[in-house]
Amino acid sequence: MEYLDFELPIKELQEKYDQACKIGVDSDVDVSDTCKQIEKKLNQTKKDIYKNLNAWQRVQLSRHPNRPYTLDYINNICKESFLELHGDRNFGDDKAMIGGLGKIKDQSFMFIGQQKGYNTKTRQYRNFGMANPEGYRKALRLMKKAEKFSIPVVCFVDTPGAFPGLEAEERGQGEAIARNIYEMTQLQVPIIVIIIGEGASGGALGIGVGDRVLMLENTWYSVISPESCSSILWRSWEYKETAAEALKLTANDMKSLKLIDKIVKEPIGGAHSDKENTFKIVSKTILETFEELKNLSPEELVEKRIEKYVGMGEFKER
Repeated sequence: MEYLDFELPIKELQEKYDQACKIGVDSDVDVSDTCKQIEKKLNQTKKDIYKNLNAWQRVQLSRHPNRPYTLDYINNICKESFLELHGDRNFGDDKAMIGGLGKIKDQSFMFIGQQKGYNTKTRQYRNFGMANPEGYRKALRLMKKAEKFSIPVVCFVDTPGAFPGLEAEERGQGEAIARNIYEMTQLQVPIIVIIIGEGASGGALGIGVGDRVLMLENTWYSVISPESCSSILWRSWEYKETAAEALKLTANDMKSLKLIDKIVKEPIGGAHSDKENTFKIVSKTILETFEELKNLSPEELVEKRIEKYVGMGEFKER
C-alpha cells in the first residue's frame, strides 16, 4: 500500500499494529490487548483524517496509484459478460477510451470510459487517460449503437483532460467533444455518468452529459486542474492547494451547486483501500439509478435531460 503525505499517521500506526501482531505469532507473549488498543487508535485516526479532507487532499486521493480505473470497475461488475468494442470507423482505435457491452445481473449496458495505465508502459499505451478525437468519436458510435438497440449507457469519467497535442487539434478535438455533448443531450436511452477519479475540462464533458451524474466521494470535477489554474493565476504550481479550494471541485461542492445528482460514498480510506466493496457499491448504485430511469419514455428522457442542463447556472438576485 502506498500512502500520501497526509496519510503518514495511518502508516505509522499500521506498521506498529503489524509488528505487534507478528510478535504475538512468533512468540508466546500475549499481545492481544496491545493489538486491540493499536487497532482502535488506527480506526479512529482513519475516521478523523478522512472526514476532514480538504479539496487538494481529495484531488490527491482521486489520483492515488492504487485507485481502481474504468476497466477494473467494468471487469469486476460485469465479470465475463463484458465485450469490448473498438474503433471509430474513421481514423483508428483510441486506447485511452474504452467501451463495450456488459451485463449487471440480467440487465445489459453499454459501458464507456477513459482508461489510465498502471505502470510506465501501460500509461503510455493508454496516453495517460487523455483521449484523442477518435476516442470521443468511438464513444459516440457506441452510444448510437446502444440507442439503436435500446440499451442504457454508463459512462465512467477519469481523465486529466482531452489530449492537447497538435495532431489532436488537427483531427478536430474541439468538434468531437462538442458533437458528443450535443448528441448526448438528444440520446433516447438512459445515460448514467459516474466520476470515478479525475473529471477535468472538456475531456470529462465529452462523455459527461447524463440523466444522472454521480461522483464518488473522493473525486473532482472542474473546468481546469488545480495545477493549471495555479500556473495561470500565479505563474507557479505552488498555489495548487489554494486553487483547489477556490475551484469548488469536490463532490460536496458539485452537489451543493446542483451540478451533479448524487455522491457515492467510498469505504474509509478511499476506493483503493477496499476495492471489492467499492465495486459492489458502484454496481448497486448503477442498478438503483437505472430503476429510476427505465420507465421514462425516450421523449421524457430527452426533455428532462435538456431541462436539467439548461437550468444549470441559474440564480436569483437578492
